[in-house]
Amino acid sequence: MADSLSPEKRSWNMSRIRSTETSIEVKVRKYLFSRGFRYRKNDKRLPGKPDIVLPKYRTVVFIHGCFWHRHPGCKIATIPKTNTEYWLNKFAHNTLNDIKNQELLKSCGWDVIILWQCDIEKRFEQTMQDTVAVLTSKMEGNEELKNDTETLWRT
Repeated sequence: MADSLSPEKRSWNMSRIRSTETSIEVKVRKYLFSRGFRYRKNDKRLPGKPDIVLPKYRTVVFIHGCFWHRHPGCKIATIPKTNTEYWLNKFAHNTLNDIKNQELLKSCGWDVIILWQCDIEKRFEQTMQDTVAVLTSKMEGNEELKNDTETLWRT
């Protein structure tokens, strides 16, 4: 199926896709701030420039769009029907970068939390309660929840 937009119009549309300050990022940050969490945004000093950095908890939060970061099993993570080879390479590069940055952060002693777009949109309150529970458990020393961080956001 051919693209119904001219290359100029498609370029203009793509230029409007934001990498920071997305509505779901703002929503998550407001929730965390209202619960007393203080953070840095998009800290360039850390690998992958995490969306939210919580230094007190030695934790970073990535808010991944299901399409761009290939959320497994999510219906938003579709592959465009035009220029498929380009998109497959783009997605593979994104995924490899995500893995590399997470490994670098973990090797530097940071915990990594990944929040997916669809979870935030469909189950915001539950997703955020789970996130707060993990962060709170870090301060309380609850090793069981702390070690379960990977499980909560890897699905």
